Amino acid sequence: MKEDTYILAIESSCDETAAAVVKNGREVCSNIIFSQIELHKLYGGVVPEIASRKHIEKINQVIKEALLCASLSLEEVDAVAVTYGPGLVGALLVGVAEAKAIAYAAGKPLVGVHHIEGHIAANYIEHQDLEPPFLCLVVSGGHTHLVKVLDYDKFEIVGRTRDDAAGEAFDKVARALGLGYPGGPKVDALAKEGNKEAIVFPRAKVEGNEYDFSFSGLKSAVLNYLNKCEMQQIEVNRADVAASFQYAVIDVLTTHAIHAAKQMGITKLALAGGVASNSSLRGNIQKACKGEGIHLYYPSPIYCTDNAAMIGAAGFYAYRNGVRHGLDLNAVPNLKIGQKI
Repeated sequence: MKEDTYILAIESSCDETAAAVVKNGREVCSNIIFSQIELHKLYGGVVPEIASRKHIEKINQVIKEALLCASLSLEEVDAVAVTYGPGLVGALLVGVAEAKAIAYAAGKPLVGVHHIEGHIAANYIEHQDLEPPFLCLVVSGGHTHLVKVLDYDKFEIVGRTRDDAAGEAFDKVARALGLGYPGGPKVDALAKEGNKEAIVFPRAKVEGNEYDFSFSGLKSAVLNYLNKCEMQQIEVNRADVAASFQYAVIDVLTTHAIHAAKQMGITKLALAGGVASNSSLRGNIQKACKGEGIHLYYPSPIYCTDNAAMIGAAGFYAYRNGVRHGLDLNAVPNLKIGQKI
């Protein structure tokens, strides 16, 4: 392998069309993202068919721009990495088909990347000192996992949600509060105006695994509170509801992550996923880590949301470890962490 390795990465698992060029798994040469948020706001959430069609319209454009911004030609790229799961199957297929076409035409190796493993790898971009093993709290719209990162390509899930993901709960509560889509940032902003101790919402404990999560009951408690207030014609302080709900979620996430790290003797904890950009979560878990002597890592917000730079980081380590996929690579919408295809 030559001294420097450049990965062209493609991400299209949901409603962001993204391409990036990443050098040696740590240095972002370019990171281009076309977001569909404004389009999907009209519907209160992501419409899969619309997302797929918009990916088709934009994917060539973002790839060309990524190469241009990196001042590299396709011939100078060492491999093409692409998200192939999990995600929306139609959206994934656009990125996978594009990556296979480019890899075939340019004679470059093709490397399929797990979307959540990409989120974990986002931490490598800005934390040059971070190396496995470490514990990672993955919090997004579709996933809430505690993952022990044993090596760059070896993962062990030690805790997971039994029902709603934390991000999913944020979106549903935001909708109930009339905040619109996307829910997470809107709840976070409104919560800053409220009293987090105004309403005591439940924290679920899951039987069978002390590291597992459950947010369905919390979501229902918020909806029941709002319905009760409406029936009794009680004015709702939306900021207090947002703050109290968010505090309950963050309390559970922080408690589980710190407890797991202490029990396992792990002194490095990372955050990953869209909810990892939540300011209150970062502040609360940073305080808890400081008290326990645990070093906390998290990416900048741009690398928490769906982006191709994180796929390039994960793709580099997969490529370095000999991972190669053929032109039969397909989208796997329910791909599990650590699952090899």
